[in-house]
Amino acid sequence: MQKEIFDKNPTAPLSIYVVWFSMLPTDARSRWNWTSGTISDTRAIHYWDEKRVVGTLLGKEDNPMGETPGVAWDAFYLYGPDAEWKETPPQVIVRGATVRDEADALKEKIEPLLKQK
Repeated sequence: MQKEIFDKNPTAPLSIYVVWFSMLPTDARSRWNWTSGTISDTRAIHYWDEKRVVGTLLGKEDNPMGETPGVAWDAFYLYGPDAEWKETPPQVIVRGATVRDEADALKEKIEPLLKQK
């Protein structure tokens, strides 16, 4: 996503929220270094979610990986420019998991949004 979407659209008005939490032993907070991760775009805001609040909230909506029922992880969710989070997540344009496996679906849905002014 970094090279194919963000780097190719450096001035696009994107808000990127990257939420990290531990699902596997290798995901431990002590090993977390978002600066060496796959999303280094300056528009990205990275959060560490120790209690998996976001993953649990999204897991109630769906569980794209079909694993660890109730927690969505290694997934992406694309919302439109007018989306607002209130009591529940807004209508999603596209979601997928894993991020790497479904990157083409994200790219297909985000490209028209990047061309809007």
